[in-house]
Parts: sequence; C-alpha cells; structure tokens
Amino acid sequence: MKFRDQLRFVRQNMKKNKTRLFMTVLATAMGCTFLIVLASVGFGLQQSIVDSIVGDRLVTGIDIAGKNAEQLEDTNIYEEDMKSFRELPGVKAVTYRNYIGQWLNPQVEGAAAGSDRTIQVDFAEEARAGFDLSAGRMPEAEHEIVIGYHIREQMNEQGGMPDYLDASEWLNKTMTLQVEYYGAGKKLTEPLEAVIVGVSEQPAREWDRDKSLYLGAGMLEKIEGITGTRNGDLPYFEGESPTAEQIDAALASMAKPSERRSYGGVQVVASHGDKVKGLVETLRSQGFYTHSIVDELEQVNLMFAIMKIGLVFVGTIAVLIASIGIFNTMTMAVTERAQDIGIMKAIGAHPSAIRKLFLLESAIIGLMGAAFGTLVAYAISMAVNAGLPVIIMRFMEEEVPSDFLFSVIPPYLTALACGISLGVAMLSGYRPALRATRIDVLSALRRDV
Repeated sequence: MKFRDQLRFVRQNMKKNKTRLFMTVLATAMGCTFLIVLASVGFGLQQSIVDSIVGDRLVTGIDIAGKNAEQLEDTNIYEEDMKSFRELPGVKAVTYRNYIGQWLNPQVEGAAAGSDRTIQVDFAEEARAGFDLSAGRMPEAEHEIVIGYHIREQMNEQGGMPDYLDASEWLNKTMTLQVEYYGAGKKLTEPLEAVIVGVSEQPAREWDRDKSLYLGAGMLEKIEGITGTRNGDLPYFEGESPTAEQIDAALASMAKPSERRSYGGVQVVASHGDKVKGLVETLRSQGFYTHSIVDELEQVNLMFAIMKIGLVFVGTIAVLIASIGIFNTMTMAVTERAQDIGIMKAIGAHPSAIRKLFLLESAIIGLMGAAFGTLVAYAISMAVNAGLPVIIMRFMEEEVPSDFLFSVIPPYLTALACGISLGVAMLSGYRPALRATRIDVLSALRRDV
C-alpha cells in the first residue's frame, strides 16, 4: 500500500468519530501548550536578565594590561595593536585611557572645578562601548569635553563630607584649562578653552566619585603642542628653581608627541557576552595580559540551563498525561476496525503494514495537537509579555523595564515540544497497533474480537 493510500485510509477512519478525535487532539494540544509556555518562562527570564548583564560593559569588557614579558620584549600597546583588536570578530569597540601628565587647574566662570585627573579618550569608540551620560551629549568637535558627575565638589563648611553641586548646570559653558610648560628657562602657563557638552553618569558604587575631565584627541594635540611632551608631561625637579640647563636636559629626555605612541587603560569590548571567552583566548594566545569576568556569566547561564531543563521536564509530564487519551482513542479504533483489519489480512496485507497504519494515525494526532498547542502557546506568550507589566504596574506599583520579556519561545523550543508530542503519541499508539496485527482473520470477519 502506497503512503498516499495509507493517508487516505487513516483520514477516512478518523472522520468516523470526529468528537473523540477532537477531544484527543485537544488534550494533546493542551499538554503541548503547557510544555511550551512553562519552558518559555525560563527562556524569557534568561534573555531578559542575562542579556541585561552581558550588555553591561562590566561583563563584555576585556581589560588589556599589556603584553606578556615572557613572550615579547616590548610590553607596550601601540596603534597597530589597537587596530588588530578592532579587526577581531565579535569586537564592538576598543577603548583606551591616556592620562594627562599635569593638573590643569580647570575653572568655569571663575569657579574652580574639583577635578582630580584629566583623561584623553576616543569618544567615538567610547560611544560604541556604551559610555553613558547623565546629561548632555558626546563631543563632536575637538574643543568639546565631558566632565565627571562629581566634578563640582565643594568642601562642607561644617567639616563634614563635601557637597557636590549639579554638574549639569555647567553644560554648554566654557571651561578654562591652565596648561603649564617650560620656556626660556622657567615655568609658564597658557590658557586653553573647552566647551562642556556632557556629564558622565553617576557611578554605580555609592562610594565612587567621578571628578575626571574627558578630552578628545584634538585637545590632547593642543596640550602637547604647548608642552612639547607626550601627554603634557612635565619634568620633576627636586629644587624649586632649576637652571635652564637642567630644564633643557630634562625635556630632551622626555617622550615627544611625534614619537611612537603607546596606549594605557586599553579595553576590548565584545559585541555580546558569549563572544568574551573566545576573544580572551585569542588575545592570550597573541601574548596579551587580559582580565574578564566571563566565568561568572557561565555560572549564571548554568543556573538558567538547569531551570529550563526542569521546566521542560514538568511540561513533558503534561504531554504524558495527554498520551492516555491517545492510547484510549487508538485502542477503541482497533476494536471498531476489527473487520477492516480482517479484510486486509485476508487479501494478504502484511502485519507491518497494518501496524504502520495505526502508528501513522497516532502520529497525525500528535502533530495536530502540537500544531494547535504551539499556536496557542505563542498567543499566550504575547499576551503575558503585553499584559503582565500592566498588571504589575497597577497592583504592585512597580515599573517593569520596557524591554523585559517574561516569556520567550525560541524556534528550537517549538521543535523540541513538537518532537516530544510526536514521540509520546507514537509510543501511545504502539501497543494498540501491535494488538491490531494479532487479530485473527476469521474472528475479525465475524466481528468477534
């Protein structure tokens, strides 16, 4: 018997008792829906929680401390190294922090800023890496800068903790930087103006204080042009009044802006948390010292994997309960079609062909239940994601993040649920199918089964 004929035979027999078929498919669909929806909660929580973690620079950032001295003679990181980092697959940004070698005595409208350091960064790369601002925007011109959240420090008159005024009040104002340099045998000062366009985000740790100035490459070039030294460094003298010869000798020994530039505070930021481990292994194989917290992320993923396996197991029990209905339906089908089975045997049908007919019917019931159950599961998932935040907001007065998902149904979860449903249906129909092959021809034709 051809497969097409088998399908026609099964379809005709299934139509004979539509009510029983409907109830069996409904039970299977309910079990499949329960399995998918239950497991989707685990997938949803993992995506919403882990993705918010791995999207954080704290996790995706890989700190580069330099090169391995045992493998390479020069341990500094240069422009060609930075370029090679950016070309690695899975890299979103490569940032660095070069510190200006002097205090610039920053002031805004005569008011001193409580800055403790000045850092030169690549604002384009910082933006890609996720440099967050509490106010303003990222610099677009070379004379624009970003100030730290706590830069407006003022000492408390009572001698307690210092007060921090709102740094955003300085947005779009001009900050004057006093760049010191040596010329004509003495220390001189040249003012340099910059426009404040952004304020960094408040540090997550309450005890951290961000009182930094963030400059771009253009401002660094101006500072180096004034000092004639790398990063605006100044020579140190023990005496208060060095001679012109001492100053010239010290400046001659210092690095110049035109020389090969090295980078500090380098961080490679991965596009996603699952890229970090591979990048760390690649960078280490190339001789770079690295540090990341990817191991902690693996523990989080392991916890969610165990939870998802448990939810799938519980959901499978619901499908197994539905299999009882399939077993009863197929058992009744064998009894009702005893005469048909006897006729097929009488005309020479092989027992395996009869067994295939009933297994095929079981499989169709399982697939129909899985199909309907999947559609209902997707509808429930969308309803949960849309309605649950509203319910939580109304009754618990807690706001759920806009991108938080309580239920996520990945394609492989649907495939797994359909596979389980089909497998359980086949197992449920196997014994009735085996019984059909053992029916005696004469007894079947007399309807004496």
